[in-house]
Amino acid sequence: MSEFSITQTNQKDIAILEPSGYLDLHTVPAFENAIRALLDAKQYKIIVDMNKLAYISSAGLGVFMGFIEEIRSHNGDIKLCALPTRVFKVFDLLGFPTLFNIFDTLEEALTAFS
Repeated sequence: MSEFSITQTNQKDIAILEPSGYLDLHTVPAFENAIRALLDAKQYKIIVDMNKLAYISSAGLGVFMGFIEEIRSHNGDIKLCALPTRVFKVFDLLGFPTLFNIFDTLEEALTAFS
């Protein structure tokens, strides 16, 4: 199994999270903590750049659903970008493209917030 890590950068008032490796039942708490820390800091514009994500389980998908209502209630959003084909197929199978904006590149996701 690939080791999991999360890198965070910021561009103005937009937080960019870049998970790497496998986002599954064992690594979900770290991802949840990263998003919770953003919300505690009142950062509600979030991009998740998935270009280094090798795998996502249903537990990983649940994190997005668990936070999106709270984020949108503060006029924020989670935008997703650079999903590898394998990861996109999971999102698509569960109808996530109708719930979340998914972009090919980070630049497109950043532009969507302006």
